[in-house]
Amino acid sequence: MASTRLSRTVGAGNRQTWTWSGWVKRSKLTYDSASLLGTYVNANDQFNMYFSDADELWMFFYNGTSYYLKPNVKYRDTSAWYHIVAVADTTNATSSDRWRIYVNGERMTDVTENQPTQNLQMSINDSNTMEVGSFNSTKYFDGEMAHVHFIDGTAYDADTFGETDATTGIWKPKTAPSVTYGTNGFFLKFENSGSMGTDSSGNGNNFTVNGTMTQTIDTPSNVFCTMNPLNVPSLAPTFENGNTVCQTNTGDPSYFAGSGTLGVSSGKWYWEIKCISGSDSGYVVGVTGNVSGLSVLPGFPGQTWDTEGYGYYAPDGHWWNNGSDQGAYGNTYTTNDIISIALDLDNNKLYFAKNGTWQNSGDPTSGATGTGALSITDPASTTGGYYHATCGSGGSATYHKYGYNFGNGYFGTTPVSSAENPDDGIGIFEYSVPTGYRALCTKSINAEEYS
Repeated sequence: MASTRLSRTVGAGNRQTWTWSGWVKRSKLTYDSASLLGTYVNANDQFNMYFSDADELWMFFYNGTSYYLKPNVKYRDTSAWYHIVAVADTTNATSSDRWRIYVNGERMTDVTENQPTQNLQMSINDSNTMEVGSFNSTKYFDGEMAHVHFIDGTAYDADTFGETDATTGIWKPKTAPSVTYGTNGFFLKFENSGSMGTDSSGNGNNFTVNGTMTQTIDTPSNVFCTMNPLNVPSLAPTFENGNTVCQTNTGDPSYFAGSGTLGVSSGKWYWEIKCISGSDSGYVVGVTGNVSGLSVLPGFPGQTWDTEGYGYYAPDGHWWNNGSDQGAYGNTYTTNDIISIALDLDNNKLYFAKNGTWQNSGDPTSGATGTGALSITDPASTTGGYYHATCGSGGSATYHKYGYNFGNGYFGTTPVSSAENPDDGIGIFEYSVPTGYRALCTKSINAEEYS
């Protein structure tokens, strides 16, 4: 949500008992007070539920005395959705039960806490501005949210809103939980892209969208690949828009390297990268079978790329492997060009396209023949399958900015114009997806793994 928030002025509700349930996917780590739910009345009356700069989850209320609950866990997985349920019931005679936090169905009992006094009245639900995704119009949450519920007047446990999948054993959302929402209760589905603050509880408690909120098909039931901010060298890029945009920082040199969050070891996979800005310096896109190799700069000329890494170099159109120029491959690419990658791990072939044209007269559907393909190491011999890999540089006053579409249908905040789909219908792309190829997402990967 970055600099976007939802806000609504609520009426008088139950100030002692309520429940918040939401699925959240973090993008930016280690920054101060990424708020999920907040109300600020004044310096002596405020509530905030947030991720701290130590990546810890807090419930916090201050009215002259600080009350708080914090699980002794750090939440740093940017590839996963967390289901968080926060329960408040200050009428409870058991002090340790007045505030409760559940994550992915499990109550957090190893906690640091100063529980509210019995029957404490809180301002979070009483004739004030309630914010989702920010606190006092600051402390913005950077990431994604889905299935956000607020229950006014009832304390529900996590199994009201989620359940364990009988086949996979994974915690999943109940899309229509049986709850009584109460006066100020709401259910944000985010299913109307033109009105993301619409309340689906039946109460009509709609929120105002402040800023630009982008709808995504990345959900708790189907997670799409993004760039991984936890796997970068010391000269890290700036990650934006749910880690689907990377930008080098100015400086000399301002190299960076990065990889995707989802790896694959079989099947056929497709994704796209767009150069948004910074066309005057080197850039490489490709794949790596050794993400730990990204502690150096994979594929960039003069740097080290392990033997499991393959890249397509922007300034001269050559391809690179193991830190060495392997010769001419395709056309150069620059600002506003879109590079498509087709990875065929059934035949260990790799293809690149520029603006919809497969380079080196490639044909990703040619199978074992591998027409125009780069032959790559069998994934069984790699350190863990293949991941998207990228690296680049800017000069002392320039930078690169690239957008990655792993199937969400956007380059940054700009939607693709043609909305092409893979055969299985999962994913939205700018260019036609070769027959048999899929988007890098958990549903498609699971279908491949269990086929």
